[in-house]
Amino acid sequence: MDSRTIVLTGVTRGFGRESVELLIRERPQDHYVVLARRGGERLAAELAEATGASGVTGVDCDLASLAEIRRAVEEILRGLDTGYLPPLGGYLGNAGLTVTTTEKRTTDGYEMTFGVNVLSHYLLVRELLPRFTGPGWIVLTSSDCHFGQFRYTLGATPPPRWETPERLATPRAGGAREAGRAYATSKLGVIYLTHALARRLPESVGVYSYNPALVAGTDFFRHAPGPVRGVLNGFFQLQRFLGRGMTPQQAGARLTETILTGLTARTGSYLDRGCNVPSSPESHDEAREEELWREAARLVDADRRAGRADILAE
Repeated sequence: MDSRTIVLTGVTRGFGRESVELLIRERPQDHYVVLARRGGERLAAELAEATGASGVTGVDCDLASLAEIRRAVEEILRGLDTGYLPPLGGYLGNAGLTVTTTEKRTTDGYEMTFGVNVLSHYLLVRELLPRFTGPGWIVLTSSDCHFGQFRYTLGATPPPRWETPERLATPRAGGAREAGRAYATSKLGVIYLTHALARRLPESVGVYSYNPALVAGTDFFRHAPGPVRGVLNGFFQLQRFLGRGMTPQQAGARLTETILTGLTARTGSYLDRGCNVPSSPESHDEAREEELWREAARLVDADRRAGRADILAE
């Protein structure tokens, strides 16, 4: 079987870690490039030891820094150019975060949730886009909270509120509730990116947004204060008890199964735990999708033009 390079984010812990270990075991002939905020080489060594595979490379990359993303891309491209890495065939954009305020900034001055959950994946995929070869795939992790309906969130996350990308990228006053809304909005943005990418990729490379649903027992809320983190983790555990969630092991297995056998839907589709289902009506808006693609380009390149970190007006 042909060897391909697979680039992965968000696999340090939780269901992402479970998924990548299963993926490596199922396709040991591929070469896996794992991006981690720190300790990329250590993560690669751990994955190699756990799976018995040799083709795992770790790259340090803080997704809250455009400069670090570019350095990571340059390292991947060097590997592809020299032949150290086989042709690029897959990208899993699983990294994401939620914080407790909309005032927190990335290194480049952007609102943290939008910067990491949307802009980082835009820049990574855009820079790697010319190097994808078929058959290939891109999977971006979204969430059913983008529907903004009680039956999906049980009121834990406010509905998304889409605004101009520049506004969404601007830090602003707001506590936990507005931070939750920013998270839901960022996951709506991921679906917009998916649709925009589907219009730009060759037919041999498919792109999908993936909803893992509620996953209990992860470290997803590690940035929240202790009491808040306890309440949120308890909420997730309750949903699992009620049959609405999965363990990291179950969610990781479902994601891996989807990547290996379930990417047969039309490119641009929304996969809910592997099943091709309609995303929200709001998530189908070509004008917003193209605006996001266009404005994301301006935002991620603005640091180079401005020559300084904080490029947003106060």
